[in-house]
Amino acid sequence: MKRVTAKLRKLVLPLLLVTPWLTAQSQIVTGREKPTYNVDSLRREYDKAPTFGLYKDNYFIFGTALNHRPNRENTNVKFQISIQMKLTRSTLPLDTYLYLYYSQKVFWNVLEKSMPMTDLNFNPGIGLAKPLFRDGRYLGRVYLQLEHESNGRDSIQSRSWNKISLGANIMIENNLTVHGRFWIPIVDGENNRDILKYKGLYQVGVQYRTNNNKWAFNIMFEKRMTWKLNYNIIGDIQWYISKKFDWCIYAQYFSGYGESLLYYNKYVNQLRVGIGFAPRLFSVY
Repeated sequence: MKRVTAKLRKLVLPLLLVTPWLTAQSQIVTGREKPTYNVDSLRREYDKAPTFGLYKDNYFIFGTALNHRPNRENTNVKFQISIQMKLTRSTLPLDTYLYLYYSQKVFWNVLEKSMPMTDLNFNPGIGLAKPLFRDGRYLGRVYLQLEHESNGRDSIQSRSWNKISLGANIMIENNLTVHGRFWIPIVDGENNRDILKYKGLYQVGVQYRTNNNKWAFNIMFEKRMTWKLNYNIIGDIQWYISKKFDWCIYAQYFSGYGESLLYYNKYVNQLRVGIGFAPRLFSVY
């Protein structure tokens, strides 16, 4: 139990301490008032925003499998910490900004004996982001990234791969965003040579926020590398209880393969609910 407690302190405390600070300080964290998007304000936001901010969704959720009878093995906690660090205070060539990214995703079987954390996925990266403007209107952004993802294990449980990804988030309206990205994989893990069969080469999605910014709905499709119409599906619903809070009730549904690196080739159909913190404009999956 002491070992479990030590693990918990190392992994959960950063979520509890860092995320609220980012929520309070960063201009890219979800605000409760409906934001106004125009060229001048967005350029100032990119130039003057704090160095650190949220990158992907940050959450702490608990749930169980939908395709099997719930038990201690398939009922677990999943949490993610994801931040970005802007390395430039003004634009580089082509009006781009340089960022460092880091995400950590953890699967924690809290109902099993000794409460093991079954898989930890580490995802650092570096990349360029370019905001898009047209006719005085902010359209979104495009980004080019170099990423590494691994679970930090050795022997037969080691999983790792790298990818060069190109993506875009385009705002159709202030509350409707479409997004997508594709990647060139560099699979260096000896035990996951076939990961593209399960994770594919591209993903597309849609995000919608209500006019009062109280609800957000997201769905993402990740095409598995087969000739059939097989997709991994991630959907989430965010409910902001009050304008006083930047955190939300967060429900996430996952159906497909590759949710965790250790079991990337095993099918998962899981629903989890908890709390989350999300970027204001859009998330990167």
